[in-house]
Amino acid sequence: MQLLVFLLVYPILWIISILPYRLFYAFSDVVFFLVYHIAGYRKQVVLNNLSLVFPKMDRKELLQIRKDFYHHMCDMFLEMVKTMTISKKKVKQRYHVTNIELLQEILAEKSVLAVCSHYANWEWNVSINNYIDAKGYAVYQKIGNPYFDRLVRKIRAKWNTVPITTSETPKTVLYNERKGVRAIYGMVSDQSPQAHRANYWSEFMGIKVPIYNGAEALARKLDLAVVFLKVSKVKRGFYEVEVIPITLSGKNTSEHEITEQFLKLTEEQIRENPAYYLWTHRRWKHRDKVPAQFS
Repeated sequence: MQLLVFLLVYPILWIISILPYRLFYAFSDVVFFLVYHIAGYRKQVVLNNLSLVFPKMDRKELLQIRKDFYHHMCDMFLEMVKTMTISKKKVKQRYHVTNIELLQEILAEKSVLAVCSHYANWEWNVSINNYIDAKGYAVYQKIGNPYFDRLVRKIRAKWNTVPITTSETPKTVLYNERKGVRAIYGMVSDQSPQAHRANYWSEFMGIKVPIYNGAEALARKLDLAVVFLKVSKVKRGFYEVEVIPITLSGKNTSEHEITEQFLKLTEEQIRENPAYYLWTHRRWKHRDKVPAQFS
């Protein structure tokens, strides 16, 4: 059954990926109409999240952000599909790193953890490998359907980037460090862990939530540099990325320092333009389960 689903869906995805950009974004507008106006996919979840983190915002403004978010979400997920066939030249035109020299300088000294949030188009972060000489890895969550998982790995490996699962990451980083392999590891670090598995809670957008701190643990243990990839949407289909150093020496940071700086930078990014964050996730669902030591 999984193979059948893949065989049915893959040709559709491929056809979408080769559409000329004018037709591609026209198709995205159709998808938006279906998702937002017909299906109403998670509209109440999005509104609840927005109301929670922007309590002083009036309803009219919240509804406009929600609508803008759905427009962007449809564009972004289709842009993920576009990655199947987009050329290196085209992605460089549409995803521009404003200060790549800084990242190159850091990589000349040590390996880097590049952390980002679910904001703007985080999928095209894998194309950073077009600008650097170090080995690149993209950390991702394994997909249940093995055929789609293989497709995602193939897409993310387009620009000499090696996809690795979250469980593979620690041993991969440790192996490379022992062998002296200079590398950059890209991680989307604002996921919500299960409450009972979280060993750290902190405020995110003014609300206490469980936090993944695996990136920080690796950086501190192996003395890696950590940078934040601030992705901004310039206009439809075009993005700029600023590399913001969090630390140049993980071992010289205090506990939770890296994590807290990441949360701060993510919050600033969201508040600049809330419509480009992934509001469909129930990021704050554990807010009533805060352990006593973190409350």
